[in-house]
Amino acid sequence: MSVERGFDHAAPPPAALPRKLADILRPELASLAAEIVDEIRATIPAYARPLDGPYGKSIRAGVEYAITLFVAQIADPTVSKEQSHEVHHRLGQNEMREGRSLDTLQSAYRVGARVSWRRIMRVGRRSGLSSAVMSQLADAMLAFMDELASVALDGYLEAKARTAGALDTWRRKLLHLILETPPASPKAIAELAQLIGWPVPVDATPVAVHPAGGVAPARRHAGLDADVLAELDTADPKLVVPGELSGARLASLQVALPDCRLSIGPCVALASVADSLRWARNALQLAERGVLTPRPVLRAEEHLATLLVNSDTGLVGTLRHRLFAPLADMTGKQQERLLETLRAWLDSQGNVVEIAERLSVHPQTVRYRMRQLQATFGDSLRDPAARFEMELALRAGAAPLPLRYPVSELLPSPRSGGSHPQWTPR
Repeated sequence: MSVERGFDHAAPPPAALPRKLADILRPELASLAAEIVDEIRATIPAYARPLDGPYGKSIRAGVEYAITLFVAQIADPTVSKEQSHEVHHRLGQNEMREGRSLDTLQSAYRVGARVSWRRIMRVGRRSGLSSAVMSQLADAMLAFMDELASVALDGYLEAKARTAGALDTWRRKLLHLILETPPASPKAIAELAQLIGWPVPVDATPVAVHPAGGVAPARRHAGLDADVLAELDTADPKLVVPGELSGARLASLQVALPDCRLSIGPCVALASVADSLRWARNALQLAERGVLTPRPVLRAEEHLATLLVNSDTGLVGTLRHRLFAPLADMTGKQQERLLETLRAWLDSQGNVVEIAERLSVHPQTVRYRMRQLQATFGDSLRDPAARFEMELALRAGAAPLPLRYPVSELLPSPRSGGSHPQWTPR
């Protein structure tokens, strides 16, 4: 199927045919249309019913538009195909709605081609056309009928895709296509979107969904807007909303998914939606760990720095162990108190009064704790690189758990000559 109907399967116009052929064939059109319809009804049982109503009119219109356009192309190869393509696209849609199979539809086009060629042979002999011209005419006519059959096939598949069950399947396929890594081609997305009638946005907002109690919502909640792509009955429920997520749209999502935490990724270009969804999922995980406040609605865009420093938990854990190894022989409470003071000291750039206000303690208490920090970390507190690493480690969520290593194992080895504590994971 193609984004522009009929473009990919457009047959070359019969430009090389003598234009006088149009004058020879034009008087045959009315009787030829009737002969094609009669032959289709006689040879394909599915079309044997009377053709008096709207259905019959669409069949007759399809045949008449087809043969009229073919002759018109002989007279003028630049003539527009748009109206005929529209008719055959609707014809394909109607065939699906009438419950006929693809084989039946394609058979009708084959019958049309056979009857048309039989008539052309008679007219050619009567008019004395050369074998070369007849060969060109046959090639042009068969290519043209294939083109219209492809247009009708597009209509058939589009109508099939929009049936209730198929529509949900195709919407999921489109969602998966948008979330592919590396990104799928814009053409592939556009074609599938056209099939289900989803206007392709310039940008979109993904939403990671965390159901309460771990119970996944229904496959697709009826309260969701029609343009929201959703996959909810999986281990990682998600939505993709076209464009920015407005306040009204967010409210409708909360109504549709009342017992779910929603983590909203930044609004990004369609090709970057997979990355944005990953950030939204990471925000959910950080909320579960207590790094982020577990609110009903999280916006990943408000926590980008936290997401960044928590993007590799193993690396963060290693950094914490290396930096805070000198605290290993302290109790968990002592570690927590000193790390809290260290964080406040870094945030306040050493201002004792401000640190005291942040910690709700007396300034003298701050000075006492700072002496402990100085004794514990020494020159590291004056090293900009070490301070930067400490701030990264402290900002990467909650303070580390009490270290389990005896301080004798974490102090520098006499042979290492290094200034940083050495430690060996158990």
